[in-house]
Amino acid sequence: MTLHIIKLCVGADSIDDLREWVTERSLLAIAAGMEPHSSHVTRMFPKRREEIIDGGSLYWVIKGQLKARQPILDIREIVGGDGITRAELVLGPEVIETVMQPKRPFQGWRYLDAKDAPKDLGSAGTGLDEMPEHMKRELSELGLL
Repeated sequence: MTLHIIKLCVGADSIDDLREWVTERSLLAIAAGMEPHSSHVTRMFPKRREEIIDGGSLYWVIKGQLKARQPILDIREIVGGDGITRAELVLGPEVIETVMQPKRPFQGWRYLDAKDAPKDLGSAGTGLDEMPEHMKRELSELGLL
């Protein structure tokens, strides 16, 4: 069964900020002769790795709202310059906007069951992907989205 990860997207004010960061990382990877992907390093290694790389995504919480996801291609164990082992989440180059869900702040990352994951905005069939972000946030806060 597919399992996802949810994480706060610190430093991004919008999905566009996240997309710019991902595009920059992808272009750097291409310039270095590597596959166009971004990665995110986190301290704790997921014990349920196999479930995550079997179609899982990293769901990003931006400004208190779960708003987007990136497919997780792989999870690698890496050792930093300080000798500490960490997890590198290798992410697909696309940032997929999702139906917004409010989320309280938390530290680190959390597992997210597939049944609890929000739908992709484009697949919701409502044309919401064309709506400005501030309007989507207001509708979500009113419980209409």
